Amino acid sequence: MPTILKNTLLVLISIVLCTAAAEGMVRWLDAEAPSAALKHLGGIPLAEGVQPAWFGENPAPLPNRHTVSSDALELVRRVEASGVTDGTRRADMFKAWNSVFVGPDPCAHRYLKDAPGQIYVFDPPDGSPWPRYRFLPDTTTPIGLVTNAYGFRGGPVPLARQPKTIRIVFVGASTTVASHHFPYSYPEHVGYWLNRWTAAKRLDLRFEVLNAGRESIGSPDIAAIVRNEVAPLAPDLVVYYEGANQFYLEPLVPQLPPRPARLPVASAPASGLFARILEDLSYSSALAKRLQNLIAEYAAPRDASPSAAGGRAPGADGREWPKPDYTLVWPTGVDEKDPDLARKDLPVTLPEILADLGRIEATTQAVGGEMALASFKWLVEDGMVLDPVRHKFILEYLNYGYAPFRYRDLARLAAFQNRVLEKYAREHRIDFLDVARLMPSDPDLFIDAIHGTPEGVRLRAWIMLQLLVPVIDRHLADGTWPKKTFPVVPPPAPYKPRVVTFDCKGKAG
Repeated sequence: MPTILKNTLLVLISIVLCTAAAEGMVRWLDAEAPSAALKHLGGIPLAEGVQPAWFGENPAPLPNRHTVSSDALELVRRVEASGVTDGTRRADMFKAWNSVFVGPDPCAHRYLKDAPGQIYVFDPPDGSPWPRYRFLPDTTTPIGLVTNAYGFRGGPVPLARQPKTIRIVFVGASTTVASHHFPYSYPEHVGYWLNRWTAAKRLDLRFEVLNAGRESIGSPDIAAIVRNEVAPLAPDLVVYYEGANQFYLEPLVPQLPPRPARLPVASAPASGLFARILEDLSYSSALAKRLQNLIAEYAAPRDASPSAAGGRAPGADGREWPKPDYTLVWPTGVDEKDPDLARKDLPVTLPEILADLGRIEATTQAVGGEMALASFKWLVEDGMVLDPVRHKFILEYLNYGYAPFRYRDLARLAAFQNRVLEKYAREHRIDFLDVARLMPSDPDLFIDAIHGTPEGVRLRAWIMLQLLVPVIDRHLADGTWPKKTFPVVPPPAPYKPRVVTFDCKGKAG
């Protein structure tokens, strides 16, 4: 073997071994690093029979996690080549879109027209545009999402109900499904701990937990998901957690100042090849993720338009950005402390949400189950100060994403929304799980104002566990759970995504 080839192989092997060693070291350091959530555990009351040591335990690896297919990797390559990778474009390619929502021509769709010539679609059994999409079934995506036969995130659960089981389905949007590259969503943690709880109490039963959440959806989607996808599984309990995707304050401000067309700081330059490779690797590599964070933290920010007061860009000190003056007009006659749920002018789309909650409740009851309603946590309060580097995305989410609204108004409406949800639960005699009250307002647990970091997701799951155990204990005591017999329900409609190809070049968007 020529010397140059030997030396090349030696260098390559050395790089591979050193990289593997560094990856192992970073994962060990991450595992040993103090959890941002641990300091809050003492403030969360434990439910009967729950042991604090469980908090650090993880669910077992998913048996349905597969090697990512070459076709999936090629699809990601095509998305990268298209240049349209903002938001969740990579994830979008592994969704089956509702054919009614898509319409007859994908090129006429304002969002899907930018797909690289291919999307998956499904035909809704009831001809409704809701839900707008489903995840592909039995799939492991390049981003890390693992779905079961129903297209739900997580492990397999049999269709037929089994004796001595309690089946819980969590519904919601991105805060329920969690970031696709996170190792676990909060329902996965809850399911694992509930089965630890039954084992510790020597109960002869098992929990089956499903996560029917998916990002960027609202209550009409969730109502359709429960009707078409969840009800055929005959759940004992459906847990609703959502409160952001219909959180519109605009109708409350008749003369709304315009929102900024762009961030008041210079946008980052387009990602180079190294940055794109690093981003893709960061989904599965702790080393790549740490390097990505390091680059982001120490890259010098470039101010585009310094504020007149201090000559610094908004958010440079972690405080709320300057906001234009506006007047928030509360609906006449709406009692903010004790709202009439029948009012059609409740803020933040609550009349539509309440109507959909009624549909979800009726659908769940029709198959022998019940619904529980959770309060929704927003990280926002008047006068809140954040770290401008570590909490950059929280600052941008609140001050740009929800511009021009002030923190105090966002906090006011978030509290009002939870007050309405609590009253709905009380009037309908369903369990209210007050997650927002117990979830700490610690920005180190949040990616933005609503989405948790992996540790934030874990802590929210821990809180949900403490709130669910008394509900379960009550049903065990009165003998309603586990059920001795299960209702006869229609089977799920066949779910067969199909591929639609198209070419939008030369067409108007």
